[in-house]
Amino acid sequence: MKLTFIGATHEVTGSCYFLEAAGKKFLVDCGMEQGPDQYENQEIPVALSDVDFALLTHAHIDHSGNFPLAYAKGFRGPIYATAATCDLCDIMLRDSAHIQMFEAEWRNRKGKRNGQPEFVPAYTMEDALGVIRLFVECDYNKVIELAEGIRVRFVDAGHLLGSSSIELWVTEDGVEKKVVFSGDIGNLEQPLIKDPEYIDTADYVVMESTYGDRSHGERPDYVQELVEILRRTFRRNGNVVVPSFAVGRTQEMLYFLRKIKADNLLPEYPDFEVYVDSPLAVQATNIFKDHYVECYDEEAMELLDQGINPIAFPGLKLSITSDESRAINMDDHYKVILSASGMCDAGRIKHHLKHNLWRPESTIVFVGYQAVGTLGRALLEGAPEVRLFGEDIKVYAEIVRMSGISGHADNEGLMRWASSFKEKPAHVFVTHGEDQVCEVFAERLRQELGYEVLTPFSGTIFDLAANVIEKETQGVAIHRVREKAKARKASGVYARLIAAGQRLMTVIRHNEGGTNKDLARFADQINSLCDKWDR
Repeated sequence: MKLTFIGATHEVTGSCYFLEAAGKKFLVDCGMEQGPDQYENQEIPVALSDVDFALLTHAHIDHSGNFPLAYAKGFRGPIYATAATCDLCDIMLRDSAHIQMFEAEWRNRKGKRNGQPEFVPAYTMEDALGVIRLFVECDYNKVIELAEGIRVRFVDAGHLLGSSSIELWVTEDGVEKKVVFSGDIGNLEQPLIKDPEYIDTADYVVMESTYGDRSHGERPDYVQELVEILRRTFRRNGNVVVPSFAVGRTQEMLYFLRKIKADNLLPEYPDFEVYVDSPLAVQATNIFKDHYVECYDEEAMELLDQGINPIAFPGLKLSITSDESRAINMDDHYKVILSASGMCDAGRIKHHLKHNLWRPESTIVFVGYQAVGTLGRALLEGAPEVRLFGEDIKVYAEIVRMSGISGHADNEGLMRWASSFKEKPAHVFVTHGEDQVCEVFAERLRQELGYEVLTPFSGTIFDLAANVIEKETQGVAIHRVREKAKARKASGVYARLIAAGQRLMTVIRHNEGGTNKDLARFADQINSLCDKWDR
């Protein structure tokens, strides 16, 4: 009964945990690291083909984005998640694969001219489509038996449509332990979705700490603040450009903009247009509509009961094709542009920044977390010039951060969630936060709640049955592994071949006890393949 920490340890992204219990090997989350990394992540300690199943807290790529890579390396088990999470992953993982393949094509086109080795994408569209078929929909608040000695329940975390905290009960040799994975805990009173639910019992808690060292402050009037931004920008005949995460934040912004129009809060500009320039955001918006029953809050449901779509309004334009995207910047008339990615490190937003950063008339409005090292963070910190598509762009546009808009609970919200347990857990593991933030929040849990707290690095192993650390690791600074990372990129195809071999061994073990006739035929097929490729 062991828990191994893989990702999002002393870092905000790349959530991944590996567990061995009741004779099963499984994952909780399998996220991609986004933005520059501080520490090296250890590999999952078994062949991916030996992993029996996975649990997923929510669809954001830093929690789900490496499942296609796991599939490429042989993983074929079911992935259990809420229905909304399954639907969002259907579009988000395909979008991620498209980005991987596009980047590889672009790099290789440039690399050929410089004699560079082939750049291999982390995974392909085929991998994404393959892993999407493994998702299994689960209802909120229903205990599900996944295997003998393993039960799970998904509880609304209030962070994103379909997001969940996971309650996990594991029984081994007559000993039962309950482990709670917080997932990303939501902020209170977010538009559209419900507030987070609280859990009152756990032996162990694995808890995020994204905003563990800071408060969002007094909740501002987002609608009025946005009205003022629109008013002063439109007076200059500028564009309001909003780098916005395609799933979650875009839909919240549409909720605010609908209210501005419906309540005529900007009477001098009643017909302003709003462009959602992200195919992924358009698809996600449709999924929001499909899951209103289990996910929407009271206020959103009241609007629906009145026949009002809370995220649609006159003047809303959806941009799908590249031509439609380019046309947005051909029009000099003032407008609002919502585009991904939210941290400005990929996607169509970079084109809109190229067309608007140099214009003092325009305003760039940040409405979400900006990781260290991203273009969004650089702009917020006052960069006078940035480089986009090989061109230096001066920053003359107004840069605004709408503070308080966050899908994450702040330090008080995290403490509220942590204090909901009726009895002290044996241990709380603080993860999913920047290096110092993890330590600050862990100390607060110790001082205010009296909890036993660890802030593990990747590779740390904890024995849940014995309540002891089996292996404790220290953080390995990422600069030590950059050359290794480059080597991994160059040998990506060979790595896939190794993974295929590991999967073959898993299949062989699964066929133990088969009929002699079937096993002989299988052996002949393997030998025939070996004869063909043995050089």
